[in-house]
Amino acid sequence: MADVMAMFPLGSVLLPGMSLPLHVFEPRYRALVQRCLEAVPEFGVVLIERGSEVGGGDERTGVGTVARIVEATRFDDGRWAIGAVGVRRIRVERWLADDPYPQAEVSDWPEDPAEPDAGALDAVVPTFRRVLALAAELGVAVPAATVALADDPLVAGYQMAAAAPLGPVDRYQLLGAAGPAERLRLLAACLGEQAELLEAQLAMAAADEGDDGFGESPGRL
Repeated sequence: MADVMAMFPLGSVLLPGMSLPLHVFEPRYRALVQRCLEAVPEFGVVLIERGSEVGGGDERTGVGTVARIVEATRFDDGRWAIGAVGVRRIRVERWLADDPYPQAEVSDWPEDPAEPDAGALDAVVPTFRRVLALAAELGVAVPAATVALADDPLVAGYQMAAAAPLGPVDRYQLLGAAGPAERLRLLAACLGEQAELLEAQLAMAAADEGDDGFGESPGRL
């Protein structure tokens, strides 16, 4: 059965277990936060496919994540600083009018209970750690390559999807995987491609450092 939920479309993907800090200044989202804190401190987060986070008129995806508010600070001018965490997946059944803020009829989307193949998680982790190491070498802000991961493939899959330097399209694909088995397969592909890209960028950077700016060296006379 679908429930009506306040929704916060964003230009990024929230995954279950992922932290979400927000600075809320738009009047409609101030009202959303106030309402959530007065009732159930949860709202839905979906990715904006086209458009802007500010002003409305955006096109939104149909799969998202419930965010639970765990801390909130209201400023004198009405702005909010909140900290939330993703708790579970949802499907949007129907969008309602954005009055006074975006709302939708949503239903929970449980994970496929099928277990991944034996060793599926262990096969992905080395590539994940390599991606973090390569990204850090390029100066990208990522967790340490030694970051701890859960033993549970469901939790670990989401942890890697959140920590790796992936774009919103890749993260949305991972969010929409049927369950942990499919998510680990997708992660293996995404992380493999990301590792190749980062290695190419490092090679280009090394080549640029080796260029002294004078072009080809003259031959010996």
